Amino acid sequence: MAKPVRIKFLNDKIEKEYFELSDEDSLKKRIDFVIARLKENPSFGQPIAKRLIPKEYKREDVTNAFWVELSRRKGWRLIYSLTSEDETEIMAIILEWFTRHKDYERRFGY
Repeated sequence: MAKPVRIKFLNDKIEKEYFELSDEDSLKKRIDFVIARLKENPSFGQPIAKRLIPKEYKREDVTNAFWVELSRRKGWRLIYSLTSEDETEIMAIILEWFTRHKDYERRFGY
């Protein structure tokens, strides 16, 4: 039996940004789609090599990260991490999302 997946945001700022998006906003719809997919298959994103995880994430004790394309045409990406507080569930932590590929490149030092 698969472990249930709980979704959490890295911090209050990210969570607030998400909840301030309109339900009609295409970005929110794409994030909601990713959240639904994470609940089905938490490791569906593309893994980010540990050496490439930004120091901003490491400061938050992030030891793994995955990226998911939110919109190929627009270059949007969402970054998340997986952890577990106990052996009964998986925690998917949404770290942030990018609506400009340039911001993503800057965060990852490309």
